[in-house]
Amino acid sequence: MVDSKADPLDAVFLALADKTRRSLVHTLVQGEVTMSDLALPYNMSLAAISKHVKILEKAKLIRRRIIGRTHYISLVPEQLNGALDWISIYRYFWKDRFET
Repeated sequence: MVDSKADPLDAVFLALADKTRRSLVHTLVQGEVTMSDLALPYNMSLAAISKHVKILEKAKLIRRRIIGRTHYISLVPEQLNGALDWISIYRYFWKDRFET
């Protein structure tokens, strides 16, 4: 589970380390969806998808709003900025290495 006291970048990378969670993030790029619609393409229970969603929430990569019994899930894209910055440093490093 993601430690709330850990470095936010650690939480993001931990959340994105799982293929299913990366797929959920990819789906949410299209916009807000209900939890039921988010779970539809996966061959797993709603409870299993909910566990993945909770990890993404703890990393602050997604937000949930609840209206009645319906949970709406949306991406918080700005939470990816730290990870993108970190990856960019190494992308340029390796690009320079291969070009020389």
